[in-house]
Amino acid sequence: MPAPEELIRQVPLFSDLNKSEMQGLASSMKERQFDEGDTVAAEGSTGVGFFIIDEGEASVSVHGEEVRTLKHGDYFGEVALIDDGARTATVTAKTPLKCYGITSWEFRPLVETNAQIAWKLLQVMAKRLRESEQQQISI
Repeated sequence: MPAPEELIRQVPLFSDLNKSEMQGLASSMKERQFDEGDTVAAEGSTGVGFFIIDEGEASVSVHGEEVRTLKHGDYFGEVALIDDGARTATVTAKTPLKCYGITSWEFRPLVETNAQIAWKLLQVMAKRLRESEQQQISI
């Protein structure tokens, strides 16, 4: 079942997509289910996917310390869409979790043909970099 377009549209990265781009992205995303306690992404491991939460809650932790809770409409893994590198945080299902995900190799053509997505992705990366730098300063 493809991801619901209204869920995808809640992600700032995708809010400006036209109808056909949105349908293309939705059809590329796959539903994933996780049980309470499951690790969805592990800090330090290689990540290849981006996820949007449809149902449930997940905990985000960095170096073993919980830093936030994700809920319906929240997303994670956008860094992995760019570099397929190590995850910067661990995401664990707090409750049964239903997500929709896309891999970097499915996402790349969309970014290459849509400057708005590329620009928003850069903005998200800059924000994450600033947050990371602020955390380092406060330690």
